[in-house]
Amino acid sequence: MGTIPIKDAQTWESEVINSEIPVFVDFWAEWCGPCRMVGPVVEELAGDYDGKVKFVKVNIDEASELASKYQVYSIPTLFLFNKGEVVKQQIGAASKESYQGMIDGVLA
Repeated sequence: MGTIPIKDAQTWESEVINSEIPVFVDFWAEWCGPCRMVGPVVEELAGDYDGKVKFVKVNIDEASELASKYQVYSIPTLFLFNKGEVVKQQIGAASKESYQGMIDGVLA
């Protein structure tokens, strides 16, 4: 399935808040070096967890109101939502294993 880009509140509502499965959210920007390092890892995880977890990317330059709403002050910031609520958060780049730990904890 890959990652789903989110640019507006309506898409956010349908893809994240109302999702039937957990959602891994990557807040990023084109100009952010660590974000570019995290991007391929998130894509890989989207393949690994296909059908179990939804992966979305929010470009903070295109959806600044969402970044403000979730108090994203540094990027990359990654959230894991379950049933519309934030259950895990990681600020800054981390390893694939770290993200897997976030996800597996919610799926368990």
